[in-house]
Amino acid sequence: MQLLISVTNAKEAQSAVDGNADIIDVKNPSEGALGANFPHVIRSIRQQVLPELPLSVAIGDAPYKPGTTALAALGAAACGVQFVKVGLYGTKTTHQAVILLKEVCRAVRDYDATIKIIAAAYADAHKIGAFPCLESPAVAAEAGADGCMLDTAGKGGTSLFSYLGNGELNQFVLNCHQRDLICALAGSLNKTDIPRISVINPDIIGFRTAACDGDRIHGVIKRQRVELLKNLIKATDVSHK
Repeated sequence: MQLLISVTNAKEAQSAVDGNADIIDVKNPSEGALGANFPHVIRSIRQQVLPELPLSVAIGDAPYKPGTTALAALGAAACGVQFVKVGLYGTKTTHQAVILLKEVCRAVRDYDATIKIIAAAYADAHKIGAFPCLESPAVAAEAGADGCMLDTAGKGGTSLFSYLGNGELNQFVLNCHQRDLICALAGSLNKTDIPRISVINPDIIGFRTAACDGDRIHGVIKRQRVELLKNLIKATDVSHK
């Protein structure tokens, strides 16, 4: 599994790099689970991070506005990233989810066909009226996206495992891999969740709060915390070989 660490600025990005994160993810948690950060911040982080280290960027808990979302995706692509994540927050149906993702894919790939599009769905979708998360691999594949992530919209003491069990998450990972999609799991996960996640075996596991000294909005990413998460992932990967 690769370790994704969500950061908010260049200083945090450096701490994530020093802690051996595999993917640096840029977001703005004050604007939501997949809150979008500012272009100048993304560019400053891209300058801070070595070119060979992948940079991911969230473009928001997107409403069903395909034009607006596609334009945001293009803006993120122009900042020198390798992954663009879009939250299926305002999409209610399969048709809406496919249309939104298709337009994002087209906007980004017309600019740079190597950038990967990740459809992020919410494990607590039923609470916010969003598209059902376990159906996201099918719509991502139909739209031509490159991967799927599960996250949680709410961050008030719940996590991914508050809404989905091992069986459902195993099926989600299988559904992704059967469609040749990258599979990522996140959602207020903690270091103690790593052994459980490793059995489910997604390609990527994402953290912010667990890597912070403080909460997800006001806390600061610390190298030691990132390093601990990385070492725990390495240990569980070895134990399952």
